Amino acid sequence: MTSVLLSLFLTLRGSARSRAALQIEVLALRHQLQVLQRTRPRRLRLAHADRWLWVWLSRIWTGWQTALVIVQPETVIAWHRQGFRLFWTWKSRRRVGRPTVPHEIRTLIRTMSAANPLWGAPRIHGELLKLGVEISQASVAKYMVRRRQPPSQTWRSFLSNHIGQIVAADFFVVPTATYRLLYVLIVLAHDRRRILHVAVTDHPTAAWTAQQVRDAFPWDQTPRFLLHDRAHAFDDLTATAMGMHEVRTAPRSPWQNAYVERFIGSVRRECLDHVIVVNAAGLRRVLNAYVEYYTTARTHLAQGCTRAPPSRVTNRRARRRDSPGRRTPPSIRTTRGVKSPAGGQSTS
Repeated sequence: MTSVLLSLFLTLRGSARSRAALQIEVLALRHQLQVLQRTRPRRLRLAHADRWLWVWLSRIWTGWQTALVIVQPETVIAWHRQGFRLFWTWKSRRRVGRPTVPHEIRTLIRTMSAANPLWGAPRIHGELLKLGVEISQASVAKYMVRRRQPPSQTWRSFLSNHIGQIVAADFFVVPTATYRLLYVLIVLAHDRRRILHVAVTDHPTAAWTAQQVRDAFPWDQTPRFLLHDRAHAFDDLTATAMGMHEVRTAPRSPWQNAYVERFIGSVRRECLDHVIVVNAAGLRRVLNAYVEYYTTARTHLAQGCTRAPPSRVTNRRARRRDSPGRRTPPSIRTTRGVKSPAGGQSTS
């Protein structure tokens, strides 16, 4: 603050001096500023009064940026904005607002809420109005006793509880050696990614698809939901008569039927991309061999383990078979070192 007052005093004294002496003093001051700018000290220490002075000069003098050397003009503008924020915080400070609810009324609300667990905020608010207590319903709801409700199940638990009731179906196309298209129907259960039914046809009509769905599910083991896309082959299904609810995916949304799409990708990469199909009978043999490999020997990483689906059943025989020092099971030993049905180019 002393430096600011000294600068104002020297400014007033300079107004009474001659013009030549004033120009010489300005020359000396500019030379000192140039030396200060050339040496560049590590950090200048400015007081709040120095900042207020430059903020005031920036508001009343248009050429203040030409005489500024010690800091950047953006710094002065930042000082001004910071001062405005402090002023606005002081101006909008909290004043006396809504009066607080007395402690006796808050205790009364909690007592009535604890003694009457079936009463809600409207009922307690009405009772308080009868007693002559002027209070809003929102305040009553704020001070009521919070009761612990049974926690809702997570989304993962919900899906785990219903995944055994969902079955997905989808078609994919396989070209033959003569460029004829064969349509393959896959019916897959979501619980264990089990392949329930595989069928091959040249013409996937609605009647043929309905018959395949009837063959895939016995009457006493039908799932609750059947998930499929909007293909015309699914238009005449007998799912409703069998007690199933059809769930159709959105148009051009294969990710909504992800499990069966993942199996189709696996059967293409591991099997069909390595063979040349001649006719429908050969394709059936190849798919039956791959499904047997898929369900008995192939490890399913998506299930969170590195075993085949049948070996996940924990029984005495499985524990004895997986115990250390035991011989390798024949079902796994035969597949070790032997290629899957996808191995090598072959013709079926």
